[in-house]
Amino acid sequence: MDETLLRSLTPSVLGILVRRGIDFAAAEDAVQDALVEAVRVWPADPPRDPKGWLTTVAWRRFLDAARSDAARRRREDLVDEEPASGPAPTVDDTLQLYFLCAHPSLTPSSAVALTLRAVGGLTTRQIAHAYLVPEATMAQRISRAKRTVSGLRFDRPGEVATVLRVLYLVFNEGYSGDLDLAAEAIRLTRQLAAAIDHPEVAGLLALMLLHHARRAARTAPDGSLVPLAEQDRSRWDTRSIAEGVEILQAALARDQLGEFQAQAAIAALHADAPTAAETDWVQIVEWYDELARLTDNPVVRLNRAVAVGAADGPRAGLAALATVDDALPRYTAVAAYLHERDGDLARAARLYTEAAQQATNLAERDHLTRQAARLNSLGRR
Repeated sequence: MDETLLRSLTPSVLGILVRRGIDFAAAEDAVQDALVEAVRVWPADPPRDPKGWLTTVAWRRFLDAARSDAARRRREDLVDEEPASGPAPTVDDTLQLYFLCAHPSLTPSSAVALTLRAVGGLTTRQIAHAYLVPEATMAQRISRAKRTVSGLRFDRPGEVATVLRVLYLVFNEGYSGDLDLAAEAIRLTRQLAAAIDHPEVAGLLALMLLHHARRAARTAPDGSLVPLAEQDRSRWDTRSIAEGVEILQAALARDQLGEFQAQAAIAALHADAPTAAETDWVQIVEWYDELARLTDNPVVRLNRAVAVGAADGPRAGLAALATVDDALPRYTAVAAYLHERDGDLARAARLYTEAAQQATNLAERDHLTRQAARLNSLGRR
């Protein structure tokens, strides 16, 4: 079963149902039912037209549900409009669905969660991890969002800021998580940048391009993580870096600084350094200060501690880290890194082991375990 194909077809099928007048919550339920049926049927009998098959089955699932609803008679009028079997219209509704999910009736956080689940293809657990909340809490948030939009007409698209937040989180999950969504996030952000002249849209696109340019160097042939300082910079995509820097410079020239432009500026400074030793850490700290002013995000303060440690020494980095909540994901890994740089190898090894136990994906867990083993072996010499 090609799960990637199913995931890529979901937004288009969902868009077809929404355009035909079905409210979003009912359309999503119908599409999910169709996906379950596809998993059951396709391995033995794959359809010639997967998109048309999903559209037809989703429509029929909706009609089945509608017949049992109090509004059965009104909704049964839609039966005559059932799309015929065969190729479905080739229309990319994904970006439009992002805007529709960012409905004004929802809070920004609920809109993001709903979009990531319904359109972005992320699991509730992945979304909860991105938001630093328990999975049960996120499940309740998504359920409330579905109830809020149930029955609403999706003729009032949401705000650009909310859509940008969704695209950013989808890219991050694709860049560092288990699902490969990064390229799709870049594609949609390009579409948005072409449609909307907004410096933060440009900033987000630049940020994605600059991070994605390093992707080939982030893992070794055996799949293990390669830290930024150890990456083979000859494997970085210089064309993407050049494009990202050009887009960023044009956005910054408009003097309307936002968080994505600030993050892109940090990524550009890393990309501009010929070697890790030549990184302009002082300027990176200054950009983190700007980013903290714009967002007051605890993750920003955590990353800033690393930058301070590189610019002013590990003791300064540890002092900056002391102002950050120690319950934050990756806090322990950062503490381990700074203590190692400060020469406290035994403490760093213990912290690396603890951080490995807290890691949320296998590659990160293996990397941290290797770091602990490396320091433990040095201590035995």
